[in-house]
Amino acid sequence: MRVFLLHRDRDFEAEWSLPDHADDLVADLGLETLLNAMAAGDALLLQVARRALLASLSDPEEIRYRQGILRDAIAHPDLIRQIHDLARQAVEAEKKIWGFFFTSPDIILRRSVDVMETFIGFLRRLRQLADEHGSEFRSEGMARFVTMVKSELDDAYFTTLEEQLRRLHFRRGVLISARLGRALKATGYVLRRGVEEPQGWLDRLLGPRDHGLSFEIPPRDEAGARALGDLRGRGVALVAEALGHSADHILSFFHQLRAETGFYVACLNLRDSLTRKEEPTCIPECLDVRDPVLRASGLYDAGLTLLQAERVVGNDIAAEAARLVVVTGANQGGKSTFLRSVGQAYLMSQCGMFAAAEELTLGVCTGLYTHFAREEDATMESGRLDEELSRLSRIADRIRPGSLLLCNESFASTNEWEGSEIGRQVIGALLQADVRVFLVTHLYNLAGSYRGDGPEHAVLLRAERRPDGARTFRILPGDPLPTSYGRDLYERIFAEKGGALATPPGPRR
Repeated sequence: MRVFLLHRDRDFEAEWSLPDHADDLVADLGLETLLNAMAAGDALLLQVARRALLASLSDPEEIRYRQGILRDAIAHPDLIRQIHDLARQAVEAEKKIWGFFFTSPDIILRRSVDVMETFIGFLRRLRQLADEHGSEFRSEGMARFVTMVKSELDDAYFTTLEEQLRRLHFRRGVLISARLGRALKATGYVLRRGVEEPQGWLDRLLGPRDHGLSFEIPPRDEAGARALGDLRGRGVALVAEALGHSADHILSFFHQLRAETGFYVACLNLRDSLTRKEEPTCIPECLDVRDPVLRASGLYDAGLTLLQAERVVGNDIAAEAARLVVVTGANQGGKSTFLRSVGQAYLMSQCGMFAAAEELTLGVCTGLYTHFAREEDATMESGRLDEELSRLSRIADRIRPGSLLLCNESFASTNEWEGSEIGRQVIGALLQADVRVFLVTHLYNLAGSYRGDGPEHAVLLRAERRPDGARTFRILPGDPLPTSYGRDLYERIFAEKGGALATPPGPRR
Protein backbone atom coordinates (compact mmCIF):
# COMPACT_ATOMS: atom_id res chain seq x y z
CA MET A 1 0.00 0.00 0.00
CA ARG A 2 1.35 3.43 -0.96
CA VAL A 3 0.01 6.83 0.04
CA PHE A 4 1.19 9.14 -2.79
CA LEU A 5 -0.56 12.27 -1.47
CA LEU A 6 2.41 14.60 -1.98
CA HIS A 7 3.99 13.06 -5.08
CA ARG A 8 2.43 11.05 -7.89
CA ASP A 9 5.12 8.39 -7.96
CA ARG A 10 7.17 8.45 -4.76
CA ASP A 11 6.93 8.81 -1.02
CA PHE A 12 7.50 12.06 0.83
CA GLU A 13 10.53 11.96 3.11
CA ALA A 14 10.19 14.40 6.00
CA GLU A 15 13.74 13.65 7.17
CA TRP A 16 15.53 14.44 3.92
CA SER A 17 18.15 17.15 4.24
CA LEU A 18 17.14 20.75 3.59
CA PRO A 19 18.91 23.14 1.20
CA ASP A 20 22.15 24.63 2.52
CA HIS A 21 20.58 28.10 2.62
CA ALA A 22 17.41 27.00 4.45
CA ASP A 23 18.32 28.92 7.61
CA ASP A 24 18.77 32.12 5.60
CA LEU A 25 15.33 31.68 4.04
CA VAL A 26 13.72 31.16 7.44
CA ALA A 27 15.41 34.19 8.98
CA ASP A 28 15.11 36.61 6.05
CA LEU A 29 11.52 35.78 5.10
CA GLY A 30 10.12 35.49 8.62
CA LEU A 31 9.10 31.87 8.10
CA GLU A 32 9.36 30.78 11.74
CA THR A 33 6.02 32.41 12.51
CA LEU A 34 4.38 30.68 9.55
CA LEU A 35 5.84 27.30 10.48
CA ASN A 36 4.71 27.60 14.10
CA ALA A 37 1.18 28.47 12.96
CA MET A 38 1.20 25.44 10.65
CA ALA A 39 2.46 23.11 13.38
CA ALA A 40 0.11 24.34 16.11
CA GLY A 41 2.42 22.77 18.70
CA ASP A 42 2.82 19.42 16.92
CA ALA A 43 6.50 18.48 16.41
CA LEU A 44 5.75 16.18 13.47
CA LEU A 45 3.70 18.83 11.66
CA LEU A 46 6.55 21.30 12.19
CA GLN A 47 9.03 18.88 10.64
CA VAL A 48 6.78 18.11 7.67
CA ALA A 49 5.89 21.77 7.08
CA ARG A 50 9.53 22.88 7.21
CA ARG A 51 10.62 20.17 4.78
CA ALA A 52 7.80 20.83 2.32
CA LEU A 53 8.09 24.62 2.43
CA LEU A 54 11.87 24.88 2.11
CA ALA A 55 12.36 22.13 -0.48
CA SER A 56 9.62 23.22 -2.83
CA LEU A 57 8.71 21.90 -6.27
CA SER A 58 9.58 23.41 -9.63
CA ASP A 59 7.30 21.36 -11.90
CA PRO A 60 3.89 23.05 -12.35
CA GLU A 61 2.22 19.66 -12.85
CA GLU A 62 3.49 18.38 -9.51
CA ILE A 63 2.34 21.59 -7.85
CA ARG A 64 -1.14 21.28 -9.37
CA TYR A 65 -1.30 17.66 -8.12
CA ARG A 66 -0.88 18.89 -4.53
CA GLN A 67 -3.18 21.85 -5.09
CA GLY A 68 -6.00 19.48 -6.08
CA ILE A 69 -5.62 17.54 -2.83
CA LEU A 70 -5.43 20.82 -0.89
CA ARG A 71 -8.76 21.87 -2.42
CA ASP A 72 -10.24 18.60 -1.15
CA ALA A 73 -8.74 19.27 2.28
CA ILE A 74 -10.24 22.77 2.37
CA ALA A 75 -13.63 21.40 1.27
CA HIS A 76 -13.51 18.53 3.83
CA PRO A 77 -11.19 19.61 6.65
CA ASP A 78 -12.73 17.34 9.29
CA LEU A 79 -12.31 14.28 7.08
CA ILE A 80 -8.63 15.01 6.38
CA ARG A 81 -8.03 15.52 10.09
CA GLN A 82 -9.79 12.21 10.84
CA ILE A 83 -7.49 10.33 8.46
CA HIS A 84 -4.44 12.03 9.96
CA ASP A 85 -5.54 11.30 13.53
CA LEU A 86 -6.26 7.66 12.63
CA ALA A 87 -2.72 7.23 11.29
CA ARG A 88 -1.26 8.97 14.34
CA GLN A 89 -3.22 6.74 16.73
CA ALA A 90 -2.09 3.61 14.87
CA VAL A 91 1.58 4.61 15.16
CA GLU A 92 1.20 5.41 18.86
CA ALA A 93 -0.68 2.14 19.54
CA GLU A 94 2.18 0.09 18.05
CA LYS A 95 4.67 1.70 20.42
CA LYS A 96 2.68 0.52 23.45
CA ILE A 97 2.83 -3.18 22.55
CA TRP A 98 5.30 -5.18 24.63
CA GLY A 99 8.32 -7.11 23.39
CA PHE A 100 9.92 -4.42 21.26
CA PHE A 101 13.49 -5.13 22.38
CA PHE A 102 13.35 -8.96 22.46
CA THR A 103 15.02 -11.10 19.77
CA SER A 104 13.50 -14.51 20.54
CA PRO A 105 11.55 -15.81 17.48
CA ASP A 106 8.67 -16.85 19.71
CA ILE A 107 8.39 -13.41 21.33
CA ILE A 108 8.80 -11.67 17.96
CA LEU A 109 5.95 -13.79 16.61
CA ARG A 110 3.67 -13.06 19.55
CA ARG A 111 4.41 -9.34 19.36
CA SER A 112 3.82 -9.28 15.59
CA VAL A 113 0.48 -11.05 16.07
CA ASP A 114 -0.52 -8.45 18.68
CA VAL A 115 0.57 -5.61 16.39
CA MET A 116 -1.33 -6.99 13.41
CA GLU A 117 -4.48 -7.52 15.47
CA THR A 118 -4.20 -3.91 16.66
CA PHE A 119 -3.70 -2.65 13.10
CA ILE A 120 -6.80 -4.51 11.89
CA GLY A 121 -8.99 -2.11 13.83
CA PHE A 122 -7.34 0.95 12.32
CA LEU A 123 -7.40 -0.53 8.81
CA ARG A 124 -11.11 -1.25 9.15
CA ARG A 125 -11.73 2.34 10.22
CA LEU A 126 -9.75 3.58 7.22
CA ARG A 127 -11.76 1.34 4.91
CA GLN A 128 -14.98 2.63 6.48
CA LEU A 129 -13.96 6.26 5.87
CA ALA A 130 -13.17 5.39 2.24
CA ASP A 131 -16.55 3.69 1.78
CA GLU A 132 -18.57 6.46 3.42
CA HIS A 133 -16.76 9.57 2.15
CA GLY A 134 -14.57 8.52 -0.78
CA SER A 135 -17.03 9.87 -3.35
CA GLU A 136 -16.74 13.37 -1.87
CA PHE A 137 -13.16 13.83 -3.06
CA ARG A 138 -12.49 15.38 -6.46
CA SER A 139 -8.70 15.42 -6.78
CA GLU A 140 -6.63 12.88 -8.65
CA GLY A 141 -4.52 12.11 -5.59
CA MET A 142 -7.36 11.54 -3.14
CA ALA A 143 -9.40 9.54 -5.67
CA ARG A 144 -6.42 7.24 -6.25
CA PHE A 145 -5.86 6.88 -2.51
CA VAL A 146 -9.50 5.92 -1.89
CA THR A 147 -9.41 3.40 -4.75
CA MET A 148 -6.24 1.86 -3.31
CA VAL A 149 -7.79 1.52 0.16
CA LYS A 150 -10.93 -0.14 -1.20
CA SER A 151 -9.05 -2.59 -3.41
CA GLU A 152 -6.26 -3.52 -0.98
CA LEU A 153 -8.40 -3.63 2.15
CA ASP A 154 -11.39 -5.57 0.84
CA ASP A 155 -13.47 -8.04 2.86
CA ALA A 156 -11.44 -11.02 1.64
CA TYR A 157 -8.24 -9.41 2.97
CA PHE A 158 -9.67 -8.98 6.47
CA THR A 159 -11.15 -12.52 6.51
CA THR A 160 -7.83 -14.09 5.48
CA LEU A 161 -5.80 -11.93 7.84
CA GLU A 162 -7.96 -12.66 10.86
CA GLU A 163 -7.97 -16.40 10.11
CA GLN A 164 -4.17 -16.52 9.80
CA LEU A 165 -3.67 -14.55 12.99
CA ARG A 166 -6.02 -16.89 14.84
CA ARG A 167 -3.92 -19.87 13.73
CA LEU A 168 -0.70 -18.14 14.76
CA HIS A 169 -1.77 -18.07 18.40
CA PHE A 170 -0.97 -21.83 18.41
CA ARG A 171 -3.37 -22.52 21.25
CA ARG A 172 -2.83 -26.28 20.78
CA GLY A 173 0.93 -25.96 20.40
CA VAL A 174 3.07 -25.99 17.28
CA LEU A 175 3.59 -28.88 14.85
CA ILE A 176 7.11 -28.97 13.49
CA SER A 177 8.81 -31.47 11.20
CA ALA A 178 12.54 -31.98 10.73
CA ARG A 179 14.94 -34.54 9.32
CA LEU A 180 18.18 -35.96 10.57
CA GLY A 181 21.34 -34.39 9.34
CA ARG A 182 25.01 -34.97 10.02
CA ALA A 183 25.94 -36.31 13.44
CA LEU A 184 22.25 -37.16 13.96
CA LYS A 185 21.38 -33.49 14.41
CA ALA A 186 18.00 -32.22 13.28
CA THR A 187 17.86 -30.03 10.19
CA GLY A 188 15.27 -28.73 7.75
CA TYR A 189 12.77 -27.48 10.34
CA VAL A 190 9.32 -26.83 8.83
CA LEU A 191 6.31 -25.44 10.66
CA ARG A 192 3.24 -27.50 9.79
CA ARG A 193 -0.44 -26.71 10.02
CA GLY A 194 -1.65 -28.39 13.21
CA VAL A 195 -4.96 -29.94 14.07
CA GLU A 196 -7.68 -27.34 14.27
CA GLU A 197 -8.98 -26.59 17.73
CA PRO A 198 -12.59 -27.81 18.13
CA GLN A 199 -15.03 -24.91 17.98
CA GLY A 200 -17.85 -26.35 20.17
CA TRP A 201 -18.49 -28.94 22.86
CA LEU A 202 -19.87 -31.45 20.34
CA ASP A 203 -16.71 -31.19 18.24
CA ARG A 204 -14.62 -31.68 21.34
CA LEU A 205 -16.65 -34.77 22.29
CA LEU A 206 -16.89 -36.46 18.90
CA GLY A 207 -13.90 -34.99 17.11
CA PRO A 208 -10.77 -36.95 16.18
CA ARG A 209 -8.33 -37.95 18.86
CA ASP A 210 -4.61 -37.30 18.71
CA HIS A 211 -2.59 -40.44 17.98
CA GLY A 212 1.12 -41.07 18.09
CA LEU A 213 3.97 -41.25 20.53
CA SER A 214 4.47 -38.46 23.02
CA PHE A 215 6.44 -37.58 26.10
CA GLU A 216 6.24 -34.98 28.84
CA ILE A 217 8.96 -32.81 30.34
CA PRO A 218 9.02 -32.95 34.12
CA PRO A 219 8.15 -29.60 35.72
CA ARG A 220 11.66 -29.16 37.14
CA ASP A 221 13.56 -30.18 34.03
CA GLU A 222 14.88 -26.74 33.05
CA ALA A 223 17.27 -28.11 30.45
CA GLY A 224 14.47 -30.01 28.74
CA ALA A 225 12.25 -26.95 28.78
CA ARG A 226 15.03 -24.90 27.18
CA ALA A 227 15.52 -27.58 24.53
CA LEU A 228 11.82 -27.58 23.66
CA GLY A 229 11.82 -23.78 23.60
CA ASP A 230 14.74 -23.88 21.19
CA LEU A 231 12.89 -26.35 18.96
CA ARG A 232 9.79 -24.14 18.97
CA GLY A 233 11.91 -21.10 18.15
CA ARG A 234 13.53 -22.87 15.19
CA GLY A 235 10.13 -23.88 13.91
CA VAL A 236 8.44 -20.48 14.13
CA ALA A 237 11.48 -18.39 13.10
CA LEU A 238 10.55 -18.05 9.42
CA VAL A 239 6.90 -17.32 10.24
CA ALA A 240 7.95 -14.75 12.87
CA GLU A 241 10.23 -13.04 10.34
CA ALA A 242 7.55 -12.96 7.63
CA LEU A 243 4.87 -11.65 9.98
CA GLY A 244 7.30 -9.10 11.41
CA HIS A 245 7.93 -7.79 7.90
CA SER A 246 4.17 -7.56 7.29
CA ALA A 247 3.68 -5.61 10.52
CA ASP A 248 6.56 -3.29 9.62
CA HIS A 249 5.05 -2.71 6.18
CA ILE A 250 1.70 -1.65 7.63
CA LEU A 251 3.44 0.46 10.28
CA SER A 252 5.43 2.17 7.52
CA PHE A 253 2.17 2.84 5.68
CA PHE A 254 0.68 4.53 8.75
CA HIS A 255 3.88 6.55 9.29
CA GLN A 256 3.70 7.74 5.68
CA LEU A 257 -0.02 8.46 5.89
CA ARG A 258 0.52 10.48 9.07
CA ALA A 259 3.30 12.54 7.47
CA GLU A 260 1.62 13.21 4.12
CA THR A 261 -1.80 14.07 5.53
CA GLY A 262 0.11 16.10 8.11
CA PHE A 263 1.14 18.53 5.38
CA TYR A 264 -2.50 19.27 4.54
CA VAL A 265 -3.45 19.50 8.22
CA ALA A 266 -0.62 22.04 8.64
CA CYS A 267 -1.97 24.01 5.67
CA LEU A 268 -5.43 23.99 7.24
CA ASN A 269 -3.98 25.23 10.55
CA LEU A 270 -2.32 28.21 8.86
CA ARG A 271 -5.38 28.95 6.76
CA ASP A 272 -7.57 28.94 9.87
CA SER A 273 -5.21 31.43 11.54
CA LEU A 274 -5.32 33.76 8.55
CA THR A 275 -9.08 33.40 8.17
CA ARG A 276 -9.58 34.46 11.78
CA LYS A 277 -7.69 37.66 10.87
CA GLU A 278 -10.00 38.02 7.84
CA GLU A 279 -6.96 37.84 5.59
CA PRO A 280 -7.51 36.49 2.07
CA THR A 281 -5.94 33.34 0.64
CA CYS A 282 -5.98 31.89 -2.86
CA ILE A 283 -4.81 28.85 -4.80
CA PRO A 284 -2.17 30.38 -7.12
CA GLU A 285 -1.72 29.68 -10.79
CA CYS A 286 1.81 28.35 -11.32
CA LEU A 287 3.32 28.63 -14.80
CA ASP A 288 6.44 27.15 -16.34
CA VAL A 289 9.87 28.35 -15.23
CA ARG A 290 10.39 29.80 -18.71
CA ASP A 291 7.60 32.31 -18.07
CA PRO A 292 9.01 34.76 -15.45
CA VAL A 293 5.70 36.46 -14.73
CA LEU A 294 4.46 37.70 -11.37
CA ARG A 295 0.92 39.05 -11.11
CA ALA A 296 -0.58 39.53 -7.69
CA SER A 297 -3.51 41.27 -6.09
CA GLY A 298 -3.55 41.92 -2.34
CA LEU A 299 -0.21 40.19 -1.73
CA TYR A 300 0.79 40.46 1.96
CA ASP A 301 3.30 39.23 4.53
CA ALA A 302 1.54 36.31 6.25
CA GLY A 303 4.10 36.15 9.04
CA LEU A 304 3.68 39.82 9.90
CA THR A 305 -0.10 39.70 10.09
CA LEU A 306 0.09 36.79 12.54
CA LEU A 307 2.30 38.86 14.86
CA GLN A 308 0.04 41.89 15.19
CA ALA A 309 -3.57 42.60 16.00
CA GLU A 310 -4.31 44.65 12.87
CA ARG A 311 -4.45 43.41 9.33
CA VAL A 312 -1.51 44.27 7.11
CA VAL A 313 -1.58 46.21 3.87
CA GLY A 314 -1.67 44.09 0.72
CA ASN A 315 -0.02 45.10 -2.54
CA ASP A 316 -0.66 44.56 -6.21
CA ILE A 317 2.08 43.86 -8.73
CA ALA A 318 2.08 43.24 -12.45
CA ALA A 319 5.54 42.14 -13.62
CA GLU A 320 5.01 40.58 -17.03
CA ALA A 321 8.08 38.72 -18.29
CA ALA A 322 10.32 40.91 -16.12
CA ARG A 323 13.50 39.30 -14.84
CA LEU A 324 14.44 42.30 -12.71
CA VAL A 325 12.21 44.18 -10.26
CA VAL A 326 13.65 47.18 -8.40
CA VAL A 327 11.90 48.62 -5.33
CA THR A 328 12.85 52.04 -3.97
CA GLY A 329 11.20 54.69 -1.87
CA ALA A 330 10.87 56.18 1.57
CA ASN A 331 12.45 54.68 4.66
CA GLN A 332 10.04 52.57 6.73
CA GLY A 333 7.70 52.51 3.75
CA GLY A 334 7.12 48.74 3.61
CA LYS A 335 9.77 47.72 1.06
CA SER A 336 11.29 44.92 3.12
CA THR A 337 7.84 43.67 4.09
CA PHE A 338 6.87 43.59 0.44
CA LEU A 339 10.03 41.65 -0.44
CA ARG A 340 9.28 39.11 2.29
CA SER A 341 5.74 38.72 0.95
CA VAL A 342 7.16 37.94 -2.50
CA GLY A 343 9.51 35.30 -1.10
CA GLN A 344 6.73 33.74 0.96
CA ALA A 345 4.47 33.69 -2.10
CA TYR A 346 6.97 31.68 -4.13
CA LEU A 347 7.70 29.18 -1.36
CA MET A 348 4.06 28.68 -0.41
CA SER A 349 2.94 28.38 -4.03
CA GLN A 350 5.69 25.98 -5.05
CA CYS A 351 5.08 23.54 -2.22
CA GLY A 352 1.44 23.19 -3.25
CA MET A 353 -0.06 25.48 -0.62
CA PHE A 354 -2.39 28.40 -0.94
CA ALA A 355 -0.83 31.88 -1.14
CA ALA A 356 -1.30 34.93 1.09
CA ALA A 357 -3.01 37.05 -1.56
CA GLU A 358 -6.36 37.67 -3.19
CA GLU A 359 -5.06 36.45 -6.56
CA LEU A 360 -1.64 35.25 -7.66
CA THR A 361 -0.04 34.05 -10.88
CA LEU A 362 3.67 33.32 -11.06
CA GLY A 363 6.24 31.53 -13.15
CA VAL A 364 7.94 29.02 -10.87
CA CYS A 365 11.63 29.30 -10.07
CA THR A 366 14.16 26.49 -9.81
CA GLY A 367 15.40 27.82 -6.48
CA LEU A 368 14.85 30.75 -4.14
CA TYR A 369 17.74 32.61 -2.49
CA THR A 370 17.92 35.67 -0.24
CA HIS A 371 20.64 38.25 0.32
CA PHE A 372 19.47 40.54 3.11
CA ALA A 373 21.57 43.09 4.98
CA ARG A 374 23.15 41.72 8.16
CA GLU A 375 24.33 43.38 11.35
CA GLU A 376 27.97 44.45 11.66
CA ASP A 377 30.35 41.62 12.60
CA ALA A 378 30.78 42.02 16.38
CA THR A 379 34.18 40.29 16.27
CA MET A 380 35.44 42.82 13.69
CA GLU A 381 37.03 39.97 11.73
CA SER A 382 35.59 41.39 8.52
CA GLY A 383 33.76 44.49 7.37
CA ARG A 384 30.15 44.53 6.19
CA LEU A 385 31.13 44.72 2.53
CA ASP A 386 33.42 41.69 2.88
CA GLU A 387 30.62 39.79 4.60
CA GLU A 388 28.10 40.74 1.90
CA LEU A 389 30.40 39.70 -0.93
CA SER A 390 31.28 36.45 0.83
CA ARG A 391 27.58 35.52 1.09
CA LEU A 392 27.06 36.48 -2.54
CA SER A 393 29.94 34.22 -3.53
CA ARG A 394 28.35 31.27 -1.71
CA ILE A 395 25.02 31.99 -3.42
CA ALA A 396 26.73 32.17 -6.81
CA ASP A 397 28.25 28.72 -6.23
CA ARG A 398 24.78 27.18 -5.72
CA ILE A 399 22.39 29.24 -7.81
CA ARG A 400 21.33 27.91 -11.21
CA PRO A 401 19.37 29.17 -14.24
CA GLY A 402 15.73 29.87 -13.49
CA SER A 403 16.38 30.73 -9.84
CA LEU A 404 15.13 33.84 -8.03
CA LEU A 405 17.34 36.02 -5.83
CA LEU A 406 15.81 38.48 -3.36
CA CYS A 407 18.21 41.30 -2.42
CA ASN A 408 17.37 43.64 0.47
CA GLU A 409 19.68 46.64 0.81
CA SER A 410 22.58 44.75 -0.72
CA PHE A 411 25.75 46.72 -1.60
CA ALA A 412 24.75 49.52 0.83
CA SER A 413 27.75 49.01 3.11
CA THR A 414 29.95 51.29 1.03
CA ASN A 415 29.49 54.67 -0.66
CA GLU A 416 26.88 55.43 -3.32
CA TRP A 417 29.18 55.17 -6.32
CA GLU A 418 31.02 52.00 -5.28
CA GLY A 419 27.85 50.25 -4.10
CA SER A 420 26.06 51.07 -7.35
CA GLU A 421 28.96 49.87 -9.49
CA ILE A 422 29.30 46.60 -7.60
CA GLY A 423 25.55 46.10 -7.76
CA ARG A 424 25.39 46.69 -11.53
CA GLN A 425 28.11 44.14 -12.20
CA VAL A 426 26.66 41.48 -9.91
CA ILE A 427 23.09 41.93 -11.14
CA GLY A 428 24.23 42.00 -14.76
CA ALA A 429 26.03 38.69 -14.33
CA LEU A 430 23.00 37.12 -12.65
CA LEU A 431 20.63 38.26 -15.40
CA GLN A 432 23.03 36.97 -18.03
CA ALA A 433 22.95 33.59 -16.23
CA ASP A 434 19.13 33.55 -16.48
CA VAL A 435 18.59 34.33 -12.80
CA ARG A 436 15.68 36.56 -11.79
CA VAL A 437 16.34 39.34 -9.26
CA PHE A 438 14.14 41.33 -6.88
CA LEU A 439 16.12 44.28 -5.53
CA VAL A 440 15.18 46.62 -2.67
CA THR A 441 17.68 49.47 -2.57
CA HIS A 442 18.33 53.06 -1.51
CA LEU A 443 21.13 53.42 -4.06
CA TYR A 444 19.68 55.98 -6.46
CA ASN A 445 22.43 55.60 -9.06
CA LEU A 446 21.95 51.83 -9.13
CA ALA A 447 18.15 51.93 -9.33
CA GLY A 448 18.11 54.75 -11.85
CA SER A 449 20.37 52.86 -14.24
CA TYR A 450 17.55 50.40 -14.96
CA ARG A 451 15.15 52.95 -16.40
CA GLY A 452 14.39 52.72 -20.08
CA ASP A 453 14.10 49.90 -22.57
CA GLY A 454 17.60 48.46 -22.52
CA PRO A 455 18.51 44.78 -22.13
CA GLU A 456 18.39 45.19 -18.34
CA HIS A 457 15.05 46.98 -18.30
CA ALA A 458 13.35 46.47 -14.96
CA VAL A 459 9.95 46.85 -13.40
CA LEU A 460 10.40 49.88 -11.15
CA LEU A 461 8.33 50.12 -7.98
CA ARG A 462 8.35 52.71 -5.19
CA ALA A 463 7.03 52.80 -1.64
CA GLU A 464 4.29 55.41 -1.45
CA ARG A 465 4.78 58.53 0.70
CA ARG A 466 2.08 61.13 1.13
CA PRO A 467 2.91 64.83 0.96
CA ASP A 468 2.62 65.08 4.75
CA GLY A 469 5.25 62.36 5.15
CA ALA A 470 2.83 59.57 6.11
CA ARG A 471 3.64 56.08 4.87
CA THR A 472 0.83 54.04 3.36
CA PHE A 473 2.95 50.86 3.08
CA ARG A 474 1.78 50.45 -0.49
CA ILE A 475 4.24 49.61 -3.22
CA LEU A 476 3.28 51.28 -6.49
CA PRO A 477 4.88 51.65 -9.94
CA GLY A 478 7.27 54.56 -9.88
CA ASP A 479 10.75 55.70 -10.82
CA PRO A 480 13.39 56.00 -8.08
CA LEU A 481 13.80 59.38 -6.37
CA PRO A 482 17.11 60.87 -5.23
CA THR A 483 16.00 60.76 -1.57
CA SER A 484 14.72 58.21 0.92
CA TYR A 485 13.18 60.89 3.12
CA GLY A 486 15.38 60.16 6.09
CA ARG A 487 14.46 63.64 7.40
CA ASP A 488 10.92 62.37 8.06
CA LEU A 489 12.24 59.77 10.46
CA TYR A 490 14.68 62.22 12.05
CA GLU A 491 11.94 64.73 12.78
CA ARG A 492 9.51 62.07 14.03
CA ILE A 493 12.02 60.53 16.41
CA PHE A 494 13.18 63.79 17.92
CA ALA A 495 9.65 65.19 18.06
CA GLU A 496 8.51 62.12 20.00
CA LYS A 497 11.35 62.70 22.50
CA GLY A 498 10.39 66.35 22.88
CA GLY A 499 13.87 67.55 21.99
CA ALA A 500 14.86 70.52 19.92
CA LEU A 501 15.18 69.86 16.24
CA ALA A 502 18.60 70.51 14.89
CA THR A 503 19.26 70.64 11.19
CA PRO A 504 19.75 67.00 10.25
CA PRO A 505 22.22 65.75 7.68
CA GLY A 506 21.13 65.79 4.07
CA PRO A 507 18.82 63.05 2.82
CA ARG A 508 20.30 59.62 2.21
CA ARG A 509 20.90 59.11 -1.46
